[in-house]
Amino acid sequence: AARGRCGSGRVGGAAMAVFVTRRIPSEGLRVLSQAGGCRVQQWDSEEPVPRAELLAGVAGKRGLLCLLSDRIDREVLEAAGPSLKVISTMSVGFDHLALDEIKKRGIRVGYTPDVLTDATAELSVALLLATCRRLPEAVEQVKNGGWTTWKPLWMCGYGLSDSTVGIIGLGRIGQAIARRLKPFGVKKFLYTGSRPKPENAAEFEAEFVPLSRLAEESDFVVVTCALTPATQGMCNKDFFARMKKTSVFVNTSRGAVVNQEDLYDALAHGQIAAAGLDVTTPEPLPTDHPLLSLKNCVILPHIGSATYATRSTMAVLAANNLLAGLRGEPMPQELQL
Repeated sequence: AARGRCGSGRVGGAAMAVFVTRRIPSEGLRVLSQAGGCRVQQWDSEEPVPRAELLAGVAGKRGLLCLLSDRIDREVLEAAGPSLKVISTMSVGFDHLALDEIKKRGIRVGYTPDVLTDATAELSVALLLATCRRLPEAVEQVKNGGWTTWKPLWMCGYGLSDSTVGIIGLGRIGQAIARRLKPFGVKKFLYTGSRPKPENAAEFEAEFVPLSRLAEESDFVVVTCALTPATQGMCNKDFFARMKKTSVFVNTSRGAVVNQEDLYDALAHGQIAAAGLDVTTPEPLPTDHPLLSLKNCVILPHIGSATYATRSTMAVLAANNLLAGLRGEPMPQELQL
């Protein structure tokens, strides 16, 4: 296991001590190390910081730069103590942060929306296409000798042309996915969420419908909503039962939006055609998980924002959010609590 590494610089006034929970792209770390008065302690590893090291690392720190795999709850906040003023997460999602506790303590929070929208939308489209056209299955057939000759009905899947696409959560990423799917000849877009968003929907002439109708009418369901108490386990037995037998389900939001047992049953019994997931519960998914035994389920290891350029930009934004918070300035991207 790696030790925390300290780089330091003291310029004017007391040093601003920060804890960084992981090895992040060097561009982000450079922003912190070059900032005057910022003293960085880092868990210098590709692997997540152990809980005990996290609790020790945050103690007495003024700032915390964390990842979506770090559970920042009451225990962490108490370990940090009253000195903690800023939390900067290198993610667009913030379901790993105990926001009520954070707000109570008057701690500011930075996050990284926008910069990962395009990369996540691209990956979502790639996953949708891989799932509906059975690409991993087809690759396997080439490798194991299952490919014998051209057959009219072999390896047939479902296409986007003339289809209805339902998007759960028409936010930044949902819109970016719709923008990319439209040229494939999608006939109609449906969307659902906590409220209609006519300004987001106009470009795609997307119709706001209840979740049940979205399930019933969509050929493709794409989940891009935030994980909240309202969305937790939303895609369940009832939801999958309403979907068409020929429908494809894709989730690139958070694993807990889906009831995985119900999804397994729906896929195993042909209630829906296929599913593509970039997110699961837990992450990583155990290699003996039932979903991994299914041919019609494509699972990726949460790589939505994984392009070199995007991860570098995320790290820089997270660092700049942290510094702005420490200096009492407006953050480039602050979560309004």
